[in-house]
Amino acid sequence: MKAVGARLPRYDGLAHVTGRTTYVDDVRVPRTLWTKALRSPHHSARIASLDTSRAEQHPGVRAVVTHEDVPKNVYGHLEALGVPGDEPLLAEGEVRYRGQPIAAVAAEDEATAREALELIEVEFEEREPLFDIRKAFDPGAPTVHEWGPAFPHFGPHDHRRVRKGDVDAAFERADTIVEGVYRPGAIEHVPLEPQVALVVPEADGRLTIYSCTQAMYFSMGVVAQHLQLPLNRLKFVGGTVGGGFGGKVDTASETIAALLAVKAGRPVKWRWTREEEFLASSTRAPWHIELADAVTKDGWILGRRTLTLHDAGAYTRFSSYGLTKHAFHHSGAYTIPNVHFDGYVLYSNRVPTTAMRGFGVTSVSYAVELHMTRIAEVLGIDPFELRLRNANRIGDTTPNLVVLKDPSTVPVMLAAAERVGIELAPEYRAMTSEPRSGELLPEHLAGAVSRTNGKEAG
Repeated sequence: MKAVGARLPRYDGLAHVTGRTTYVDDVRVPRTLWTKALRSPHHSARIASLDTSRAEQHPGVRAVVTHEDVPKNVYGHLEALGVPGDEPLLAEGEVRYRGQPIAAVAAEDEATAREALELIEVEFEEREPLFDIRKAFDPGAPTVHEWGPAFPHFGPHDHRRVRKGDVDAAFERADTIVEGVYRPGAIEHVPLEPQVALVVPEADGRLTIYSCTQAMYFSMGVVAQHLQLPLNRLKFVGGTVGGGFGGKVDTASETIAALLAVKAGRPVKWRWTREEEFLASSTRAPWHIELADAVTKDGWILGRRTLTLHDAGAYTRFSSYGLTKHAFHHSGAYTIPNVHFDGYVLYSNRVPTTAMRGFGVTSVSYAVELHMTRIAEVLGIDPFELRLRNANRIGDTTPNLVVLKDPSTVPVMLAAAERVGIELAPEYRAMTSEPRSGELLPEHLAGAVSRTNGKEAG
């Protein structure tokens, strides 16, 4: 407890600022080979033929791998949790995004590895790509995924659904309907340290893998599945990540480097260039979010309809998980008694998307808060007061029927208003997170408040 409230130096701060921290790329092992990957130049194409024989015979090349060298080529990042796998480690028969890896080489130096890539012969048959997920269900839209336009494994549905109350009645009762469409775009993580891995075959048959992963045991499991090796054959070394923000949960470089190390019988390092980071590393997903709120003239939100389209890119990766988190937060920090939510994970010919800070939550929060301000403008109500009126309180239930025990919306809003110099009316300044009563418990919210007021329910 001595650390609580104390100003303590970071245990690793001095090494960081003096340049003495050891990252994966700083690890030096004798006889290490250099890796380069052959990536798709097309957004969507069938691979008509692939011939690596000339590259394999090139002086200085020690190993070349394609999908034929992968013991289990298709494996999903969430397959251990029951989400079916859909993404090949190395492209097999087709490519679905520009930058998708098709083959990889390990050579004595970088120049030789680059020369070897030029010797790999590939014939493509280009196809029309799909980039706008709003057109995914249109008749005649390009086919991206064998599962169809949407991820189909949300139980019996092809989308995530949330239903609470009677939305139709709420919209009939409303004084005003406020609608909005919000489209937060893709964001590249841009870590100072690019994706990098070093794999060392040990004399006892194990592989030592130096990794920049944010999720050590998760990545170990992914590599073990692709290589079909027991976990005790792998030793992961990591802990120092030169920037990740969610983008280094994907196991992007370790498995291919491991395949090459096994085939060559020598240490292999694969460090992505900055160009590769921007071309082929995962991004935060673009979203298309449609909100329609049924509101009263004095600022109560009676109901909300939400349609969300999540751009997964060419493969699922973590998208189904991100949409699930999104579905839990689509009402924001506000109590809305009647909701109708439909969320889809849709496929496009973009690079597969992944986690980024607040995965699934940040994007919907962006949309909700813009929408709250739009409601305030339509009604001519102060946006702080609108938020405080509808803010979550102890005992309120979320659209997913979670009873809130300690919501922080009210104190955060009051602190924000004070910080920016907003003068609130006395009745708003006096608000707390305590259970609703009096004017804060109108008829339409009676069913959205737990009888235990959050003291016993979970």
